[in-house]
Order: sequence, then structure tokens, then C-alpha cells
Amino acid sequence: MMMTKQREMAVHPIGLSRLGDDSIEFSWSDGRIDQWTAMELRKACPCATCREKKRGEEQKLTMPGSAMLLPVLSRAEAAPLRIEAMDPVGGYAYRVRFSDGHASGIYPFDLLRK
Repeated sequence: MMMTKQREMAVHPIGLSRLGDDSIEFSWSDGRIDQWTAMELRKACPCATCREKKRGEEQKLTMPGSAMLLPVLSRAEAAPLRIEAMDPVGGYAYRVRFSDGHASGIYPFDLLRK
């Protein structure tokens, strides 16, 4: 019974809309509104692959004498980033599909509420 009341009281999105080609806006049940650009969402991706990539980039910066590898951009990465789709995951998150092909991140509502 207590868990059901907590879920009912939890803040949840009541509106989702596109703002131009590269931004979205969330309206929340408590009246708050948050905006995200596609790039902000992509950089905040919580999936394991993105977390490991960020960790590796941080380690490269702190390792003295490490060989410098030149970064490379694929065609999809060089194109303007767009949000292709957002699908609900249960009642707690969205899975976001980006124009660069990335689609493994599950964004919990608390992350989306900046």
C-alpha cells in the first residue's frame, strides 16, 4: 500500500514536445518545465558504453606520457545530432534514439529533471 502511494505521488512527465530540430521540452506533473538539446541528452547518456567511454577519456587526460590518439568522427557523428525517437520504459524512464545510431541509454525521470 505504501509503495503504491509513493508511486502516485512521484513526479512524472505529463507533456513532451519538440522545440525545433534539436531540442525537446518536458512538462512535469508538478508544473516544472525542463528543456534539453539533443547534444545535452547524448552527453548525459547513462548507458554502460558511454560511462566507460567517459571514464577512458578522463584517464587519458591524467596519464602522463600516454600516446595521443587522434579523434575520428564517423559520418553520423559529424552530422547535426537529432533525437529520432523517445520511448517510455516502464513508468520510470525513456529510451532515446539519436540520429548517430545510439539507442542504448535509458534515462530515468530523475536524470531528465536536470
